[in-house]
Amino acid sequence: MTHELTIRRPDDWHLHLRDGAMLEGVIGDTSRHFARAIIMPNLVPPVVTTADATAYRDRILAAVPKGDRFEPLMTLYLTEHTDPDDVEAGYASGLIRAVKLYPAGATTNSHGGVRDIEKAMPVLERMAKIGLTLCVHGEVTTPEVDIFDREAVFIDTVLDPLRKRLPELRVTMEHVTTRNGVDYIKAAKDNLAGSITTHHLIINRNAILVGGIKPHYYCLPVAKREEHRLALRAAATSGDRRFFLGTDSAPHVDPLKECACGCAGVYTSINTMSCLAHVFEQDGALDRLEAFASLNGPAWYGLPANEETIRLVRREEAASFPAKIETGAGPVTVFDPMFPLHWDVA
Repeated sequence: MTHELTIRRPDDWHLHLRDGAMLEGVIGDTSRHFARAIIMPNLVPPVVTTADATAYRDRILAAVPKGDRFEPLMTLYLTEHTDPDDVEAGYASGLIRAVKLYPAGATTNSHGGVRDIEKAMPVLERMAKIGLTLCVHGEVTTPEVDIFDREAVFIDTVLDPLRKRLPELRVTMEHVTTRNGVDYIKAAKDNLAGSITTHHLIINRNAILVGGIKPHYYCLPVAKREEHRLALRAAATSGDRRFFLGTDSAPHVDPLKECACGCAGVYTSINTMSCLAHVFEQDGALDRLEAFASLNGPAWYGLPANEETIRLVRREEAASFPAKIETGAGPVTVFDPMFPLHWDVA
């Protein structure tokens, strides 16, 4: 049995840091292990211009604990009024790494997202021309579509038509949750990749619903049937360069999770590497953890892999993580994988 593993320092290709006191409370859990992260723009108000992204990046860097080396990779929130010239200028400056498509109403702070994809086409056409990646929250929000089918319907009715119309557009399907999504990415010849979260590799919908509603396992896209979780595991542990880690770690204070209409989001930044080592060991794929966490993402986004390394150690005694972290905004519950974590970052 392997008891030690050294890999290049990982990156997180889908991360929510929020702002203000919450940002200050959670950033260290990422910067401790991760060198870079794609930062989600769904603040209130959202990050819609290059100037917004510049200001947000400065706030993030100011909050990084002293001694940590961390680079936030900034994104813009796509609206029906986004200026293509501003997007291109942000990309040319090296600040903007992607633009994020939220279908209006799909998840937290997405009410300002896209309702009519036609109105966003000028921006998407410019992005296709300059090679800027579109990150998508791949769900439809029409009320007649069952919440467990939203991803599959999005692929058929929105994403596939868009990619046929703009085949040169680079698309990241973020937080893939279904076999449909995995198969769609694997069938693509080029310009399509997918991020997979820590928690979707571990939980299925039973974790949310069996034995009482568990709000701290509720996320969007919602966890699906076991067959879909297994498809995600197979994709993540395969070494396929089109799949990489995007935790979608999303902190909410407990009062906003534990209420009659709780927020969607799971907080995994603090224990992701331990969880991943457990999953990859279970699947006999520890030799492919580095590809998923440290190599495939940079290759997709056109960046070099990190030269620094981290060392993971497997110990007899399980690692200890706090049940909650305290932030200036309030307490945030940490993801509980429901099994002991014997791997930890040394």
